[in-house]
Amino acid sequence: MVLTPIFEADLPAEQHAYRPERNALTAVREVHSLLNTGHTRVVEADLSGYFDSLPHAELMTSVARRVVDRQMLHLIKMWLEAPVEETDARGRKRRTTQNRDSQRGVPQGSPISPLLANLYMRRFILGWKRLGFEVRYQARIVSYADDVVICCKGSAEAAMAVMRRMMERLKLTVNEEKTRTCGIPQEHFDFLGYTFGRCYSTKTGRAYIGTRPSKKSVQRLTVAISAASTRRTTWIEAEAMVEQLNRMLRGWAQYFCLGPVDKAYRAVHTHTTQRLRRWLGIKHKVRRAGFKRYPAAYLHQTLGLVELPKLTPSFPWAKA
Repeated sequence: MVLTPIFEADLPAEQHAYRPERNALTAVREVHSLLNTGHTRVVEADLSGYFDSLPHAELMTSVARRVVDRQMLHLIKMWLEAPVEETDARGRKRRTTQNRDSQRGVPQGSPISPLLANLYMRRFILGWKRLGFEVRYQARIVSYADDVVICCKGSAEAAMAVMRRMMERLKLTVNEEKTRTCGIPQEHFDFLGYTFGRCYSTKTGRAYIGTRPSKKSVQRLTVAISAASTRRTTWIEAEAMVEQLNRMLRGWAQYFCLGPVDKAYRAVHTHTTQRLRRWLGIKHKVRRAGFKRYPAAYLHQTLGLVELPKLTPSFPWAKA
């Protein structure tokens, strides 16, 4: 609460994670805007174990840039080196001091770790600008924690090579398997659960550069719905099960509301209704429980299941 306003004042606009009035959707909109202004050569960067590899000495230097209180600096240093205590399945406690031994890493899940992660990523973004790479390659960075996208008008390959060298100097590891370049709109890439690339208007058939929920995002939701509606959960009342599914659907739709979402919504809707009918059949011991036994009117009007495809018109950023 004390440190965030101090550092928020000069965090670069490229960083969207863990900041007031910024979130993953603002990062998605920024990438979409850059693609539509000609920055179509993209570096999709992935860092291996970002939170676990932040070097303490350099990180504390970034903190000391604005904080001179020795007690505060000592407190943060103690936080970075605090041991981790875990309890195994047998109830035995095990304490590790990996961060203190390696002088790397921040405790994931702690209140201060997001701020520290932003502070260190700030080094890369400012270095990119001050060394002239933003101008040389006409390359703009969009960052969300350890997810980084560089949108270029110049050579994406050259920008990626520079990014690798800078990350090495920062003592961070680039995941070579997941780091790549691509050209829009001929190719596509995923960022923060969205797929960026060529889309087509359902009304005119016109092609444009847009966003849509990625296949992995749809798959993760359908897997979660399947896990929630297994045979083991048939003891739950039908209304309670629908309420649980609705929370999952509304939460997912609240985030995936940009671009042409209609196709993804229909896929999720179809899967959800099929799983719910199957779950109701098992619960009430009805063989071949399908559409006739549990019609759409029963699922949506009686039980109150959310109809995802009907939510689309209420999203100002969603265009089918």
